[in-house]
Amino acid sequence: MSAAENARPLVPGVVIRLPGTRACWLVRPRAMVVSLLLVAVVAAAFLLAVAVGELDLPLSDVAAALVTGGDGVTGLVVHDLRLPRALVGLLVGAAFGVSGAVFQSLTRNPLASPDVIGVSAGAGTAATAGLLIGAGAGLGLQTVALLGGLGSALLIYLLAYQGGTSGFRIVLVGIGVAALCGSVTTYLLLRAGVYQAQQALMWLTGSLNARGWEHVGPLVVGLAVLAPAVAVLAPWLSGLQLGDTPARALGLPVHRARVALLAVAAALASIGTAAAGPVAFVALISPQIAVRLVGAPGPALVSSGLVGSAVVLLGDVLAREALPGVELPVGVVTGALGAPVLLWLLTRANRSGVGG
Repeated sequence: MSAAENARPLVPGVVIRLPGTRACWLVRPRAMVVSLLLVAVVAAAFLLAVAVGELDLPLSDVAAALVTGGDGVTGLVVHDLRLPRALVGLLVGAAFGVSGAVFQSLTRNPLASPDVIGVSAGAGTAATAGLLIGAGAGLGLQTVALLGGLGSALLIYLLAYQGGTSGFRIVLVGIGVAALCGSVTTYLLLRAGVYQAQQALMWLTGSLNARGWEHVGPLVVGLAVLAPAVAVLAPWLSGLQLGDTPARALGLPVHRARVALLAVAAALASIGTAAAGPVAFVALISPQIAVRLVGAPGPALVSSGLVGSAVVLLGDVLAREALPGVELPVGVVTGALGAPVLLWLLTRANRSGVGG
């Protein structure tokens, strides 16, 4: 019997069971309302991301172009230039948001996001090697980044495993792995040509510039595979939040569940990094915002994904409009927003006397 079936709900909700399995999910009314509101926010942010730029378009024209295909300059700008960019931002934000929620819930530590503990850094290092020296040229950038992220996640888990794992050890080991990956990336940039290094540095900052339909396809395929995997593994995630001993008492395969969840979360962060670079702090702040909006214990996976999409889309709009004539990478904006959140989380952890 799954942990969700044994656990007594702390707040009212509806239990949904998957026919033919023991998996079940507790759907809370407040979480449903928050998710619907976030869908509206993401839709508005998406339209805004398509509308603004060097040529500002009325939102009514954008909506009409999305429905009917548009014509002339409006159709060209919407469908060929801005729509794929907005879709990449939407999907990358969702991938980072869900990945951060899984990592933070799995480790029971608000600091354990993929960009802090080295998973995104591993994907970024692998992708940088592919961009600058042609490593894994026959595989494609998305596959190289995916392998890099999974490899760094595996390394973190192996180094942190000592008869079990704890969120605190994973964070500490992950910070060390992130520093190692950062050093390798710096070495690759130093040995590259000026133009190549500039391109790679722009990507490493996290950017949606020049994103086209060729970037949308791999994201759609990756999320089509990984999103159902997260949904299937979600009951295990809820059980693991109770701790290893209670989870084993409830019949959960603790080691197998943790490895599977770690792999899926690392894959989500890796495909997001491959498409737009390691956009800073989206995976860190999105679950924290979502949990506070939902107002209930447990992983807020859907809300975290929606918040992540909104953060990336609105951050990209701000990056384009903040300085006249200058188009900043979206990672500059999310980094500026996420750094105070990280400092607040560290201060809160010190005051409560816990490290994870």
